[in-house]
Order: sequence, then structure tokens, then C-alpha cells
Amino acid sequence: MAVDPQTFRTAMGRFPGAVTIITARSATERRGITATAVCSVSAEPPSLLVCVNRKTGTCASIDESGVFNINLLQDPSSELAMRFAGAGGATGEEKFAVGDWDEDARGLPILKDALVAFCCEVRERVDAGSHAIFIGQIVDIRLGDGVPLLYERSRFHRLTPI
Repeated sequence: MAVDPQTFRTAMGRFPGAVTIITARSATERRGITATAVCSVSAEPPSLLVCVNRKTGTCASIDESGVFNINLLQDPSSELAMRFAGAGGATGEEKFAVGDWDEDARGLPILKDALVAFCCEVRERVDAGSHAIFIGQIVDIRLGDGVPLLYERSRFHRLTPI
């Protein structure tokens, strides 16, 4: 039995996800997208995976450079998340006009106030439908302080303890 894409999107919208910005750098500019499709893979070696739409410049930059960063957004960062999701029409380098950005040792964009920033080197790429799954070995971690921004049912949420 086939599942239609809209039912799949509705069901996945029920999965709360931590909001991140995946960043990379091409030869000419910084690239970045908002993503909730981020998952730990292994503690030995420390690895994460990210799912990136193959049509994006961010995907092309990761392919070109073999490196990427994952910036876990803290609450409140919904304006920044929406900008990197494409709201307002900003693309490429224009997206970085908002937020307090720095560079890691490799020259990749890293958000100064990220709750956590993971710096990764691509170890594997798998194509799955419209997306590329990049498995990245973590080469550096920067820890911040705060509460993560979450996304569920097309809305941002705050994490509150029970």
C-alpha cells in the first residue's frame, strides 16, 4: 500500500524536531539552510547525519568542500530559522545578514550563540529521494548555553521541563 506524500508530511509534522542551521562554504560564498533532519549516528567515532535537499546550494557546497557545520538554535531564534528556510526570499550570502556569525578553523560559518555547534567532515553520502544524507564525523564541538528551539506542526515551540 502506497502512502501519499501529503499524509507523510502531515505525519512527520507531528515529530518534534530540534531546529538547526546547516552551514557550508563554496569557493565564492557561505551557504546555509534550516533543518530538523539531524541525528546522531555513533559515539565512536563521534558522528551525525544531516538530510539536505539535493537542489540546494548548501548541498552543492557540502559536496564540493566535504565539510559542514550544524548549529543548534536556541530559543528565541525563530526569525533566523525562517530566514534560512527561505522566508523573505534571501538566498546564499544574503541569509547571513541576520545573526551573529563567526568562522571555524576551516572558514565555515558558525553561529556564535548556537546552543551547540558541531563541525563535521563528510565520511559518507547516500542519496535518498530528493535528499542527500551526509554522515559527518565530528571534528570539533562548541557548547553554548540556553534552551533549544523546537518545531512541530508547522510551529516553533519552547522546551519546558515536566
